Amino acid sequence: MDKSSVLITATALFVLMMAKPGQADITIAVVGPMTGPTAAFGEQMRRGAEAAVRDINKAGGVLGQRIKLEIGDDACDARQAVAVANQMVNKRVALIAGHFCSGSSIPASDVYHEEGLLQISPGSTNPQLTDRGYNTVFRTCGRDDQQGKVAGNYLVAHFKDKKIAIVHDQQAYSKGLADETKKALNAAGVTEILYETLTPGEKDYSALVTKLKTVGTEMVFYGGYPHEAGLIVRQMRDQGMKTVLMGGDALVAQEFWQITGPAGEGTLMTFSPDPRKIPGNAELVARFHKEGYDPEAYTFYTYGTIQTWKQAVEKVASTDVKAVVGALRQHTFDTVLGPIRFDAKGDITESAYVVYKWSNGTYDYVQP
Repeated sequence: MDKSSVLITATALFVLMMAKPGQADITIAVVGPMTGPTAAFGEQMRRGAEAAVRDINKAGGVLGQRIKLEIGDDACDARQAVAVANQMVNKRVALIAGHFCSGSSIPASDVYHEEGLLQISPGSTNPQLTDRGYNTVFRTCGRDDQQGKVAGNYLVAHFKDKKIAIVHDQQAYSKGLADETKKALNAAGVTEILYETLTPGEKDYSALVTKLKTVGTEMVFYGGYPHEAGLIVRQMRDQGMKTVLMGGDALVAQEFWQITGPAGEGTLMTFSPDPRKIPGNAELVARFHKEGYDPEAYTFYTYGTIQTWKQAVEKVASTDVKAVVGALRQHTFDTVLGPIRFDAKGDITESAYVVYKWSNGTYDYVQP
């Protein structure tokens, strides 16, 4: 071996010896309905996650390492959610930002908890997700018992003397929200005229609409997603009904208006204050708009979820789940959603649902 070869070999060995261990990318995942009837929310999550990862990496990453993003598709299906959860276990991701549908998050959380992975959901609102005492499960959104109370109180204030029907599509999120709204109504002395369920994914709900019309329904509270809600509204108008429909946070999506068109005028829904209107988010909103995308609903919630995890990791200088969980329970985090702090269950300590109304293709706050 000549002197130059010895020098090259020695230099290579020196570089290897001086390289810092553990400098591989940190892998996190966003998991939600990337396909299927609720894919609009999956896109919101993916867009939010990609933007957060891009911005964090541009600013130097986490602990000096870049973040790599995995995208998982549960199609809002419980069995598929469990399959995806096991895939993320095999990849040993440092964070699961997901899932969206409560009916997916809850069974997936069993897998994550058993395997010691950290799950922070930006959109699953069913109380059961955090009520089971899993210390590795958090959410950056509110709960249906909070949301249902706001919806119920609004109905009591504005529709107490009207004939109110409650309908849901039997899924975990949908039934939970409908039942919490019913509970708030009933506690205020208001009894619904009808309590009905439907099968999601169908195209014709005219039989349900006829039943609503027969009993003289003046307000429908619907627990479910935009596709079915939009069809119900359209088919009520087709039968000459002026009945108002109210739903939850799942109706805060342009998909709803795309289905209803002007028939959706006046539809009400509950959701948290719009993160797009927080002054500090103006630059991020502008960047999304430059890409031709409106960052509605759960775009910012997913972005904020990843921000929260990053800050917790930096508090403890580690991605170790036990250490990160400790930081999540001890600190307040500055995010695009505003300050976030978690309670003992993993829920945010402050959740302020408000009521929105659809009008002319957009939605905005309405007075309580």
